[in-house]
Amino acid sequence: MDLRPYLPGSTEPRSRSLAEALDSAGAADLALLVADEPEATLVDGDLSVSVVRKDPHTLGVTTTWGAQRLEQSVPVPSRPLLKADLLRALSEPSRPLHRRDGRWYDGLPGPHLRGTVERVVPALPPESMGDPAFRAAHGVKRAYIAGAMAGGIASPDLVIAMGRAGYIGFYGSGGLDLKQVEQAVGKIKHELGDAPCGFNLLHNPSEPSVEDATVDLYLRHGVRTISASAFMGLTPAVVRFRLANITEENGQIVAPNNVLAKVSRTEVAEPFLRPAAPKLLAELLAKKQITARQAQLAAHIPVAEDITPEADSGGHTDGRPLSVLVPVFRRLRDRVQAEFGYAVEPRIGAAGGIADPESLAGALTLGAAYVLTGSVNQCTREAGTSDLVKEMLAQAGYADVANGPAPDMFEIGAKVQVLSRGSLYAQRAQLLYDVYRECAGWDAVPKTQREKIEKQILGRRFEDVWADTERYWTERDAREVQRAKDEPRHKMALCFRWYLGMTSRWARTGDLTRKRDYQVWCGPAMGLFNDWARGTALESWESRTVVGIADALMVGAAGVLRTRMAFG
Repeated sequence: MDLRPYLPGSTEPRSRSLAEALDSAGAADLALLVADEPEATLVDGDLSVSVVRKDPHTLGVTTTWGAQRLEQSVPVPSRPLLKADLLRALSEPSRPLHRRDGRWYDGLPGPHLRGTVERVVPALPPESMGDPAFRAAHGVKRAYIAGAMAGGIASPDLVIAMGRAGYIGFYGSGGLDLKQVEQAVGKIKHELGDAPCGFNLLHNPSEPSVEDATVDLYLRHGVRTISASAFMGLTPAVVRFRLANITEENGQIVAPNNVLAKVSRTEVAEPFLRPAAPKLLAELLAKKQITARQAQLAAHIPVAEDITPEADSGGHTDGRPLSVLVPVFRRLRDRVQAEFGYAVEPRIGAAGGIADPESLAGALTLGAAYVLTGSVNQCTREAGTSDLVKEMLAQAGYADVANGPAPDMFEIGAKVQVLSRGSLYAQRAQLLYDVYRECAGWDAVPKTQREKIEKQILGRRFEDVWADTERYWTERDAREVQRAKDEPRHKMALCFRWYLGMTSRWARTGDLTRKRDYQVWCGPAMGLFNDWARGTALESWESRTVVGIADALMVGAAGVLRTRMAFG
Protein backbone atom coordinates (compact mmCIF):
# COMPACT_ATOMS: atom_id res chain seq x y z
CA MET A 1 0.00 0.00 0.00
CA ASP A 2 1.48 3.36 -1.09
CA LEU A 3 0.68 6.08 1.46
CA ARG A 4 2.96 8.72 -0.05
CA PRO A 5 0.05 10.68 -1.61
CA TYR A 6 -1.02 11.63 1.93
CA LEU A 7 2.30 13.19 2.89
CA PRO A 8 2.01 17.00 3.22
CA GLY A 9 2.94 18.69 -0.07
CA SER A 10 2.47 15.56 -2.20
CA THR A 11 0.93 16.11 -5.64
CA GLU A 12 0.43 12.39 -6.39
CA PRO A 13 -3.18 11.38 -7.09
CA ARG A 14 -5.21 9.68 -4.38
CA SER A 15 -7.33 6.67 -5.26
CA ARG A 16 -9.19 6.50 -1.96
CA SER A 17 -9.52 8.34 1.34
CA LEU A 18 -6.79 8.14 3.99
CA ALA A 19 -9.20 6.32 6.30
CA GLU A 20 -9.76 3.62 3.69
CA ALA A 21 -6.03 3.43 2.92
CA LEU A 22 -5.07 3.00 6.56
CA ASP A 23 -7.73 0.38 7.12
CA SER A 24 -6.22 -1.60 4.26
CA ALA A 25 -2.53 -0.94 5.01
CA GLY A 26 -2.41 -1.20 8.79
CA ALA A 27 0.85 -0.74 10.67
CA ALA A 28 3.00 -2.54 8.10
CA ASP A 29 3.14 0.28 5.58
CA LEU A 30 3.18 2.96 8.30
CA ALA A 31 6.47 1.49 9.49
CA LEU A 32 8.01 1.99 6.07
CA LEU A 33 7.36 5.71 6.30
CA VAL A 34 9.72 6.09 9.25
CA ALA A 35 12.27 3.49 8.26
CA ASP A 36 14.75 6.20 7.35
CA GLU A 37 13.27 9.15 9.27
CA PRO A 38 12.40 9.43 12.98
CA GLU A 39 8.80 10.48 12.20
CA ALA A 40 6.20 11.15 9.47
CA THR A 41 2.69 12.62 9.24
CA LEU A 42 -0.15 11.73 6.90
CA VAL A 43 -2.93 14.25 6.23
CA ASP A 44 -6.33 14.01 4.51
CA GLY A 45 -8.67 16.86 5.33
CA ASP A 46 -9.23 16.93 9.08
CA LEU A 47 -7.76 13.40 9.48
CA SER A 48 -4.07 13.22 10.37
CA VAL A 49 -1.89 10.35 11.43
CA SER A 50 1.51 10.96 13.01
CA VAL A 51 4.01 8.07 13.18
CA VAL A 52 7.07 8.21 15.45
CA ARG A 53 9.68 5.51 15.96
CA LYS A 54 9.85 5.20 19.74
CA ASP A 55 12.56 2.52 19.73
CA PRO A 56 13.93 -0.02 17.20
CA HIS A 57 10.94 -2.27 17.77
CA THR A 58 7.99 0.08 18.48
CA LEU A 59 6.06 2.79 16.65
CA GLY A 60 4.00 5.48 18.35
CA VAL A 61 0.92 6.20 16.21
CA THR A 62 -1.30 9.23 16.97
CA THR A 63 -4.53 9.54 14.99
CA THR A 64 -6.42 12.87 15.09
CA TRP A 65 -9.85 13.27 13.47
CA GLY A 66 -11.54 16.50 14.38
CA ALA A 67 -11.81 16.53 18.19
CA GLN A 68 -11.01 12.83 18.43
CA ARG A 69 -7.48 11.72 19.32
CA LEU A 70 -6.17 8.18 19.63
CA GLU A 71 -2.65 7.17 20.70
CA GLN A 72 -1.34 3.63 20.35
CA SER A 73 1.90 1.66 20.16
CA VAL A 74 2.42 -0.98 17.46
CA PRO A 75 5.35 -3.32 16.71
CA VAL A 76 7.61 -2.39 13.81
CA PRO A 77 7.39 -4.83 10.92
CA SER A 78 10.51 -5.13 8.82
CA ARG A 79 11.00 -4.03 5.25
CA PRO A 80 10.58 -6.65 2.52
CA LEU A 81 13.88 -8.44 1.84
CA LEU A 82 15.57 -8.16 -1.53
CA LYS A 83 16.71 -11.44 -3.08
CA ALA A 84 20.35 -10.98 -2.06
CA ASP A 85 19.27 -10.06 1.48
CA LEU A 86 16.99 -13.10 1.62
CA LEU A 87 19.76 -15.54 0.70
CA ARG A 88 22.00 -13.96 3.31
CA ALA A 89 19.23 -14.13 5.92
CA LEU A 90 18.59 -17.82 5.22
CA SER A 91 22.25 -18.55 5.94
CA GLU A 92 21.93 -16.99 9.41
CA PRO A 93 20.39 -19.84 11.48
CA SER A 94 19.08 -17.67 14.32
CA ARG A 95 17.10 -15.35 12.02
CA PRO A 96 13.40 -16.32 11.57
CA LEU A 97 11.67 -15.22 8.37
CA HIS A 98 8.19 -15.25 6.89
CA ARG A 99 6.62 -14.65 3.52
CA ARG A 100 3.35 -12.79 3.08
CA ASP A 101 1.66 -11.37 0.03
CA GLY A 102 4.55 -12.56 -2.14
CA ARG A 103 7.33 -10.82 -0.17
CA TRP A 104 9.81 -12.05 2.45
CA TYR A 105 10.21 -10.32 5.83
CA ASP A 106 12.41 -10.70 8.90
CA GLY A 107 10.87 -12.20 12.00
CA LEU A 108 7.87 -14.39 12.67
CA PRO A 109 4.40 -13.14 11.69
CA GLY A 110 2.52 -11.55 14.56
CA PRO A 111 -1.20 -10.97 15.10
CA HIS A 112 -0.84 -7.29 14.18
CA LEU A 113 0.28 -8.08 10.62
CA ARG A 114 -2.17 -7.78 7.74
CA GLY A 115 -1.98 -9.94 4.64
CA THR A 116 -1.74 -13.63 3.91
CA VAL A 117 1.21 -15.49 5.46
CA GLU A 118 2.38 -18.00 2.85
CA ARG A 119 5.43 -19.55 4.48
CA VAL A 120 7.43 -19.39 7.72
CA VAL A 121 11.11 -20.26 8.11
CA PRO A 122 11.83 -20.53 11.84
CA ALA A 123 15.22 -20.06 13.44
CA LEU A 124 17.27 -23.25 13.24
CA PRO A 125 20.33 -22.91 15.47
CA PRO A 126 22.88 -25.73 14.97
CA GLU A 127 22.44 -26.56 18.66
CA SER A 128 18.92 -27.75 17.88
CA MET A 129 19.85 -30.07 14.99
CA GLY A 130 20.03 -33.83 15.45
CA ASP A 131 18.79 -35.81 18.44
CA PRO A 132 18.67 -33.88 21.73
CA ALA A 133 19.11 -37.22 23.54
CA PHE A 134 22.54 -37.58 21.92
CA ARG A 135 23.58 -34.11 23.05
CA ALA A 136 22.35 -34.80 26.59
CA ALA A 137 23.98 -38.23 26.83
CA HIS A 138 27.41 -36.93 25.84
CA GLY A 139 27.19 -33.44 27.28
CA VAL A 140 27.81 -31.70 23.96
CA LYS A 141 26.30 -28.60 22.42
CA ARG A 142 25.95 -30.04 18.91
CA ALA A 143 25.25 -33.51 17.51
CA TYR A 144 28.58 -33.73 15.69
CA ILE A 145 31.59 -36.02 16.22
CA ALA A 146 35.16 -35.81 15.00
CA GLY A 147 35.83 -39.50 14.50
CA ALA A 148 38.86 -41.51 15.52
CA MET A 149 41.62 -41.75 12.92
CA ALA A 150 44.12 -44.48 13.78
CA GLY A 151 47.80 -43.95 14.41
CA GLY A 152 47.15 -40.85 16.48
CA ILE A 153 46.02 -38.85 13.44
CA ALA A 154 43.00 -37.97 15.56
CA SER A 155 45.49 -36.49 18.00
CA PRO A 156 45.21 -35.35 21.61
CA ASP A 157 45.22 -31.75 20.36
CA LEU A 158 42.28 -32.53 18.06
CA VAL A 159 40.26 -34.15 20.86
CA ILE A 160 41.08 -31.33 23.28
CA ALA A 161 40.07 -28.64 20.77
CA MET A 162 36.73 -30.33 20.14
CA GLY A 163 36.02 -30.84 23.85
CA ARG A 164 36.78 -27.23 24.71
CA ALA A 165 34.39 -26.07 21.98
CA GLY A 166 31.53 -28.22 23.29
CA TYR A 167 31.87 -30.99 20.70
CA ILE A 168 33.23 -34.51 21.15
CA GLY A 169 36.26 -35.94 19.38
CA PHE A 170 37.71 -39.45 19.57
CA TYR A 171 41.41 -40.15 19.97
CA GLY A 172 42.83 -42.44 17.27
CA SER A 173 44.62 -45.06 19.36
CA GLY A 174 44.51 -47.84 16.75
CA GLY A 175 47.91 -49.20 15.81
CA LEU A 176 49.79 -47.32 18.53
CA ASP A 177 51.93 -48.68 21.33
CA LEU A 178 50.00 -48.78 24.60
CA LYS A 179 52.53 -46.45 26.22
CA GLN A 180 51.70 -43.80 23.62
CA VAL A 181 48.00 -44.38 24.19
CA GLU A 182 48.39 -44.02 27.94
CA GLN A 183 50.28 -40.75 27.55
CA ALA A 184 47.57 -39.43 25.23
CA VAL A 185 44.78 -40.46 27.61
CA GLY A 186 46.54 -38.72 30.47
CA LYS A 187 47.05 -35.52 28.49
CA ILE A 188 43.46 -35.39 27.22
CA LYS A 189 41.94 -36.11 30.63
CA HIS A 190 44.20 -33.52 32.29
CA GLU A 191 43.34 -30.80 29.76
CA LEU A 192 39.61 -31.47 29.47
CA GLY A 193 38.63 -32.63 32.93
CA ASP A 194 34.94 -33.48 32.69
CA ALA A 195 34.51 -32.04 29.18
CA PRO A 196 33.44 -34.48 26.44
CA CYS A 197 36.08 -36.78 24.96
CA GLY A 198 36.29 -40.28 23.53
CA PHE A 199 38.86 -42.93 22.63
CA ASN A 200 39.04 -45.54 19.91
CA LEU A 201 38.97 -49.31 20.37
CA LEU A 202 40.11 -50.81 17.08
CA HIS A 203 39.26 -54.44 16.39
CA ASN A 204 42.39 -56.59 16.29
CA PRO A 205 41.47 -60.12 15.18
CA SER A 206 45.08 -61.23 14.89
CA GLU A 207 45.94 -59.99 18.41
CA PRO A 208 42.84 -60.04 20.65
CA SER A 209 45.12 -59.47 23.64
CA VAL A 210 45.70 -55.93 22.38
CA GLU A 211 41.98 -55.20 22.67
CA ASP A 212 41.96 -56.52 26.24
CA ALA A 213 45.02 -54.50 27.20
CA THR A 214 43.51 -51.35 25.68
CA VAL A 215 40.30 -51.83 27.66
CA ASP A 216 42.37 -52.39 30.82
CA LEU A 217 44.10 -49.07 30.18
CA TYR A 218 40.83 -47.22 29.56
CA LEU A 219 39.18 -48.57 32.69
CA ARG A 220 42.23 -47.78 34.77
CA HIS A 221 42.11 -44.14 33.65
CA GLY A 222 38.37 -43.68 34.01
CA VAL A 223 37.56 -43.46 30.29
CA ARG A 224 33.81 -43.36 29.84
CA THR A 225 33.29 -43.33 26.05
CA ILE A 226 34.85 -45.46 23.33
CA SER A 227 34.38 -45.80 19.60
CA ALA A 228 34.43 -49.47 18.59
CA SER A 229 35.52 -49.60 14.96
CA ALA A 230 36.44 -52.16 12.27
CA PHE A 231 34.72 -54.94 14.23
CA MET A 232 33.50 -57.97 12.30
CA GLY A 233 31.84 -59.41 15.39
CA LEU A 234 31.31 -58.53 19.02
CA THR A 235 34.25 -59.37 21.31
CA PRO A 236 34.52 -59.81 25.10
CA ALA A 237 36.66 -56.68 25.38
CA VAL A 238 33.83 -54.43 24.19
CA VAL A 239 31.29 -56.05 26.51
CA ARG A 240 33.65 -55.80 29.47
CA PHE A 241 34.09 -52.08 28.92
CA ARG A 242 30.35 -51.51 28.59
CA LEU A 243 29.50 -53.40 31.81
CA ALA A 244 32.23 -51.91 33.98
CA ASN A 245 30.66 -50.07 36.93
CA ILE A 246 27.09 -50.85 35.81
CA THR A 247 24.66 -50.58 38.74
CA GLU A 248 20.99 -50.23 39.55
CA GLU A 249 19.69 -47.15 41.37
CA ASN A 250 16.04 -46.69 42.37
CA GLY A 251 15.00 -49.36 39.92
CA GLN A 252 16.90 -47.74 37.05
CA ILE A 253 19.97 -49.27 35.41
CA VAL A 254 22.94 -46.91 35.37
CA ALA A 255 25.65 -47.79 32.85
CA PRO A 256 28.29 -45.04 32.99
CA ASN A 257 30.36 -46.43 30.11
CA ASN A 258 29.25 -45.58 26.59
CA VAL A 259 30.05 -47.56 23.45
CA LEU A 260 29.70 -45.93 20.06
CA ALA A 261 29.87 -48.63 17.37
CA LYS A 262 31.01 -47.58 13.90
CA VAL A 263 29.89 -50.29 11.47
CA SER A 264 28.84 -50.69 7.85
CA ARG A 265 26.72 -53.86 7.93
CA THR A 266 23.49 -54.65 9.75
CA GLU A 267 24.70 -58.13 10.71
CA VAL A 268 27.59 -56.49 12.57
CA ALA A 269 25.36 -53.76 14.02
CA GLU A 270 22.71 -56.08 15.43
CA PRO A 271 24.85 -57.66 18.20
CA PHE A 272 25.73 -54.13 19.33
CA LEU A 273 22.05 -53.18 19.40
CA ARG A 274 21.11 -56.26 21.45
CA PRO A 275 22.09 -57.13 25.01
CA ALA A 276 25.42 -58.93 25.30
CA ALA A 277 25.16 -62.56 24.20
CA PRO A 278 25.05 -65.18 27.00
CA LYS A 279 28.16 -66.85 25.58
CA LEU A 280 30.21 -63.66 25.98
CA LEU A 281 28.84 -63.06 29.47
CA ALA A 282 29.72 -66.63 30.48
CA GLU A 283 33.25 -66.13 29.20
CA LEU A 284 33.66 -62.92 31.20
CA LEU A 285 32.15 -64.54 34.30
CA ALA A 286 34.54 -67.48 34.03
CA LYS A 287 37.47 -65.06 33.97
CA LYS A 288 35.93 -63.09 36.86
CA GLN A 289 35.99 -59.94 34.73
CA ILE A 290 32.34 -59.18 35.57
CA THR A 291 30.08 -60.12 38.47
CA ALA A 292 26.92 -62.22 38.36
CA ARG A 293 24.86 -59.10 39.12
CA GLN A 294 26.47 -57.23 36.22
CA ALA A 295 25.62 -60.13 33.93
CA GLN A 296 21.98 -59.92 35.06
CA LEU A 297 21.80 -56.18 34.43
CA ALA A 298 23.39 -56.66 31.01
CA ALA A 299 20.20 -58.32 29.80
CA HIS A 300 18.36 -54.96 29.96
CA ILE A 301 20.69 -52.67 27.97
CA PRO A 302 22.17 -52.72 24.47
CA VAL A 303 25.91 -53.11 24.12
CA ALA A 304 25.96 -49.76 22.29
CA GLU A 305 23.50 -46.87 22.60
CA ASP A 306 25.01 -45.12 19.56
CA ILE A 307 25.37 -46.94 16.26
CA THR A 308 27.11 -45.12 13.41
CA PRO A 309 26.45 -46.54 9.94
CA GLU A 310 29.63 -45.83 7.99
CA ALA A 311 29.16 -45.28 4.27
CA ASP A 312 31.92 -44.84 1.66
CA SER A 313 34.83 -43.57 3.74
CA GLY A 314 38.56 -43.58 4.30
CA GLY A 315 40.24 -46.66 5.79
CA HIS A 316 38.08 -49.75 6.31
CA THR A 317 34.92 -49.36 4.23
CA ASP A 318 32.31 -51.35 2.34
CA GLY A 319 31.67 -48.37 0.09
CA ARG A 320 27.90 -48.38 0.63
CA PRO A 321 25.82 -45.20 0.10
CA LEU A 322 24.65 -43.33 3.18
CA SER A 323 21.15 -42.93 1.72
CA VAL A 324 20.78 -46.71 1.98
CA LEU A 325 22.50 -47.34 5.30
CA VAL A 326 20.72 -44.84 7.55
CA PRO A 327 17.13 -45.93 6.76
CA VAL A 328 18.06 -49.64 6.93
CA PHE A 329 19.84 -49.21 10.26
CA ARG A 330 16.98 -47.15 11.68
CA ARG A 331 14.48 -49.89 10.84
CA LEU A 332 16.76 -52.50 12.40
CA ARG A 333 16.95 -50.33 15.54
CA ASP A 334 13.17 -50.03 15.62
CA ARG A 335 12.73 -53.81 15.46
CA VAL A 336 15.24 -54.43 18.25
CA GLN A 337 13.77 -51.66 20.38
CA ALA A 338 10.27 -53.13 19.97
CA GLU A 339 11.63 -56.49 21.11
CA PHE A 340 13.48 -55.32 24.21
CA GLY A 341 11.80 -52.04 25.16
CA TYR A 342 15.01 -50.38 26.39
CA ALA A 343 14.60 -47.44 28.73
CA VAL A 344 16.99 -45.55 26.42
CA GLU A 345 16.37 -46.14 22.72
CA PRO A 346 19.62 -46.65 20.77
CA ARG A 347 20.48 -43.79 18.42
CA ILE A 348 21.50 -44.13 14.77
CA GLY A 349 24.04 -41.64 13.47
CA ALA A 350 25.71 -41.20 10.09
CA ALA A 351 29.30 -41.24 8.80
CA GLY A 352 31.03 -41.47 5.46
CA GLY A 353 30.91 -38.86 2.71
CA ILE A 354 29.89 -36.02 5.02
CA ALA A 355 32.05 -33.09 3.99
CA ASP A 356 29.93 -30.10 2.98
CA PRO A 357 26.70 -28.50 4.26
CA GLU A 358 24.51 -30.30 1.70
CA SER A 359 25.78 -33.77 2.66
CA LEU A 360 25.47 -33.02 6.37
CA ALA A 361 21.93 -31.69 5.90
CA GLY A 362 21.14 -34.79 3.86
CA ALA A 363 22.26 -37.07 6.68
CA LEU A 364 20.03 -35.25 9.16
CA THR A 365 17.13 -35.34 6.72
CA LEU A 366 17.54 -39.13 6.54
CA GLY A 367 16.94 -39.17 10.29
CA ALA A 368 20.48 -39.41 11.63
CA ALA A 369 20.67 -38.56 15.33
CA TYR A 370 24.18 -37.18 14.86
CA VAL A 371 26.92 -37.00 12.24
CA LEU A 372 30.54 -38.14 12.33
CA THR A 373 33.30 -36.75 10.11
CA GLY A 374 36.69 -38.29 9.44
CA SER A 375 38.69 -37.60 6.27
CA VAL A 376 38.20 -33.82 6.42
CA ASN A 377 39.69 -33.64 9.92
CA GLN A 378 42.91 -35.27 8.74
CA CYS A 379 43.64 -32.07 6.85
CA THR A 380 43.56 -29.70 9.85
CA ARG A 381 46.22 -28.04 11.93
CA GLU A 382 45.48 -30.32 14.90
CA ALA A 383 45.71 -33.60 12.96
CA GLY A 384 48.62 -35.83 13.97
CA THR A 385 50.13 -36.26 10.52
CA SER A 386 52.78 -34.52 8.45
CA ASP A 387 52.38 -31.18 6.70
CA LEU A 388 53.22 -32.94 3.44
CA VAL A 389 50.26 -35.29 3.83
CA LYS A 390 47.98 -32.37 4.67
CA GLU A 391 49.09 -30.59 1.51
CA MET A 392 48.44 -33.75 -0.54
CA LEU A 393 44.97 -34.07 0.97
CA ALA A 394 44.16 -30.42 0.32
CA GLN A 395 44.79 -31.02 -3.39
CA ALA A 396 42.69 -34.20 -3.61
CA GLY A 397 39.60 -34.58 -5.74
CA TYR A 398 36.71 -36.91 -5.01
CA ALA A 399 38.08 -39.53 -7.44
CA ASP A 400 41.66 -39.50 -6.09
CA VAL A 401 41.20 -42.59 -3.92
CA ALA A 402 41.83 -46.33 -4.32
CA ASN A 403 41.53 -49.55 -2.31
CA GLY A 404 44.58 -51.43 -1.06
CA PRO A 405 45.24 -54.30 1.39
CA ALA A 406 44.74 -53.47 5.06
CA PRO A 407 47.81 -53.84 7.29
CA ASP A 408 45.86 -55.21 10.26
CA MET A 409 43.89 -57.77 8.24
CA PHE A 410 46.35 -58.53 5.45
CA GLU A 411 46.02 -62.31 5.44
CA ILE A 412 42.22 -62.32 5.09
CA GLY A 413 42.26 -59.89 2.18
CA ALA A 414 40.56 -56.94 3.88
CA LYS A 415 41.15 -53.57 2.26
CA VAL A 416 41.35 -49.92 3.17
CA GLN A 417 40.50 -46.88 1.05
CA VAL A 418 43.49 -44.58 0.64
CA LEU A 419 44.62 -41.46 -1.19
CA SER A 420 45.88 -42.41 -4.65
CA ARG A 421 47.01 -38.99 -5.82
CA GLY A 422 50.76 -38.88 -5.27
CA SER A 423 51.04 -42.37 -3.76
CA LEU A 424 51.45 -45.91 -5.12
CA TYR A 425 50.51 -47.64 -1.89
CA ALA A 426 47.37 -49.32 -3.25
CA GLN A 427 49.21 -50.87 -6.22
CA ARG A 428 52.32 -51.91 -4.30
CA ALA A 429 50.41 -53.40 -1.38
CA GLN A 430 48.18 -55.33 -3.78
CA LEU A 431 51.25 -56.81 -5.49
CA LEU A 432 52.49 -58.06 -2.11
CA TYR A 433 49.11 -59.60 -1.35
CA ASP A 434 49.04 -61.36 -4.72
CA VAL A 435 52.49 -62.81 -4.05
CA TYR A 436 51.38 -63.94 -0.59
CA ARG A 437 48.38 -65.74 -2.08
CA GLU A 438 50.31 -67.39 -4.90
CA CYS A 439 53.57 -68.42 -3.23
CA ALA A 440 54.21 -70.81 -0.34
CA GLY A 441 57.04 -68.67 1.00
CA TRP A 442 59.69 -66.12 0.06
CA ASP A 443 61.96 -68.76 -1.47
CA ALA A 444 59.10 -69.80 -3.74
CA VAL A 445 58.83 -66.31 -5.26
CA PRO A 446 60.64 -66.08 -8.64
CA LYS A 447 64.05 -64.46 -8.29
CA THR A 448 63.32 -61.53 -10.60
CA GLN A 449 60.17 -60.75 -8.64
CA ARG A 450 62.00 -61.00 -5.31
CA GLU A 451 64.57 -58.49 -6.54
CA LYS A 452 61.84 -56.14 -7.76
CA ILE A 453 60.02 -56.29 -4.41
CA GLU A 454 63.19 -55.67 -2.43
CA LYS A 455 64.29 -52.74 -4.61
CA GLN A 456 61.01 -50.99 -5.44
CA ILE A 457 58.76 -51.78 -2.47
CA LEU A 458 60.61 -52.93 0.65
CA GLY A 459 63.64 -50.79 -0.07
CA ARG A 460 65.70 -53.39 1.83
CA ARG A 461 66.77 -56.99 1.63
CA PHE A 462 64.01 -59.37 2.73
CA GLU A 463 66.23 -60.91 5.40
CA ASP A 464 66.94 -57.48 6.90
CA VAL A 465 63.19 -56.86 7.10
CA TRP A 466 62.76 -60.22 8.80
CA ALA A 467 65.46 -59.41 11.36
CA ASP A 468 63.51 -56.31 12.45
CA THR A 469 60.22 -58.18 12.30
CA GLU A 470 61.55 -61.04 14.39
CA ARG A 471 62.76 -58.65 17.11
CA TYR A 472 59.38 -56.91 17.15
CA TRP A 473 57.36 -60.11 17.50
CA THR A 474 59.74 -61.64 20.01
CA GLU A 475 58.85 -58.81 22.38
CA ARG A 476 55.16 -58.67 21.45
CA ASP A 477 54.19 -62.32 20.97
CA ALA A 478 56.92 -64.93 20.56
CA ARG A 479 54.39 -67.44 19.25
CA GLU A 480 54.28 -65.51 15.98
CA VAL A 481 58.04 -66.00 15.55
CA GLN A 482 57.80 -69.72 16.10
CA ARG A 483 54.89 -69.96 13.68
CA ALA A 484 56.90 -68.05 11.08
CA LYS A 485 59.75 -70.53 11.40
CA ASP A 486 57.31 -73.40 10.90
CA GLU A 487 55.30 -71.74 8.11
CA PRO A 488 57.28 -69.89 5.38
CA ARG A 489 54.13 -68.22 4.05
CA HIS A 490 53.41 -66.74 7.50
CA LYS A 491 56.97 -65.44 7.68
CA MET A 492 56.45 -63.74 4.34
CA ALA A 493 53.14 -62.28 5.52
CA LEU A 494 54.76 -60.78 8.62
CA CYS A 495 57.47 -59.15 6.51
CA PHE A 496 54.94 -57.77 4.06
CA ARG A 497 52.94 -56.45 6.99
CA TRP A 498 56.10 -54.65 8.11
CA TYR A 499 55.96 -52.68 4.87
CA LEU A 500 52.23 -52.02 5.15
CA GLY A 501 52.64 -50.83 8.73
CA MET A 502 55.58 -48.58 7.93
CA THR A 503 53.79 -46.83 5.05
CA SER A 504 51.38 -45.07 7.41
CA ARG A 505 54.27 -44.16 9.74
CA TRP A 506 56.26 -42.67 6.84
CA ALA A 507 53.19 -40.59 5.97
CA ARG A 508 52.70 -39.35 9.52
CA THR A 509 56.37 -38.38 9.90
CA GLY A 510 56.63 -36.93 6.38
CA ASP A 511 59.55 -39.11 5.24
CA LEU A 512 60.30 -37.59 1.83
CA THR A 513 62.27 -40.63 0.65
CA ARG A 514 59.15 -42.83 0.93
CA LYS A 515 56.51 -40.38 -0.35
CA ARG A 516 55.41 -42.76 -3.13
CA ASP A 517 54.64 -45.38 -0.46
CA TYR A 518 52.47 -43.21 1.79
CA GLN A 519 49.37 -44.94 3.12
CA VAL A 520 46.91 -42.11 3.74
CA TRP A 521 43.40 -43.22 4.70
CA CYS A 522 41.01 -41.10 2.70
CA GLY A 523 37.53 -41.24 1.20
CA PRO A 524 35.82 -39.23 -1.58
CA ALA A 525 34.62 -36.82 1.10
CA MET A 526 38.03 -35.15 1.07
CA GLY A 527 37.52 -34.07 -2.52
CA LEU A 528 33.99 -32.92 -1.74
CA PHE A 529 35.24 -30.72 1.07
CA ASN A 530 38.03 -29.25 -1.07
CA ASP A 531 35.53 -28.40 -3.79
CA TRP A 532 33.22 -26.68 -1.32
CA ALA A 533 36.05 -24.82 0.41
CA ARG A 534 37.57 -23.50 -2.81
CA GLY A 535 37.68 -19.72 -2.77
CA THR A 536 36.88 -19.50 0.95
CA ALA A 537 38.96 -19.01 4.09
CA LEU A 538 39.10 -22.81 4.42
CA GLU A 539 40.78 -23.42 1.07
CA SER A 540 44.30 -23.66 2.49
CA TRP A 541 44.91 -26.47 4.98
CA GLU A 542 46.90 -24.07 7.17
CA SER A 543 43.65 -22.20 7.90
CA ARG A 544 41.67 -25.35 8.71
CA THR A 545 40.96 -26.25 12.31
CA VAL A 546 38.81 -29.14 13.44
CA VAL A 547 36.43 -26.81 15.30
CA GLY A 548 36.35 -24.33 12.43
CA ILE A 549 35.31 -27.10 10.06
CA ALA A 550 32.68 -28.40 12.48
CA ASP A 551 31.19 -24.93 12.93
CA ALA A 552 31.20 -24.18 9.19
CA LEU A 553 29.53 -27.48 8.31
CA MET A 554 26.87 -27.24 11.01
CA VAL A 555 25.99 -23.60 10.34
CA GLY A 556 26.05 -24.27 6.60
CA ALA A 557 23.76 -27.28 7.00
CA ALA A 558 21.29 -25.15 8.95
CA GLY A 559 21.30 -22.72 6.03
CA VAL A 560 20.67 -25.55 3.57
CA LEU A 561 17.71 -26.82 5.60
CA ARG A 562 16.27 -23.31 5.97
CA THR A 563 16.63 -22.71 2.23
CA ARG A 564 14.68 -25.92 1.57
CA MET A 565 11.97 -24.66 3.93
CA ALA A 566 11.81 -21.41 1.98
CA PHE A 567 11.77 -22.79 -1.55
CA GLY A 568 11.04 -26.51 -1.22
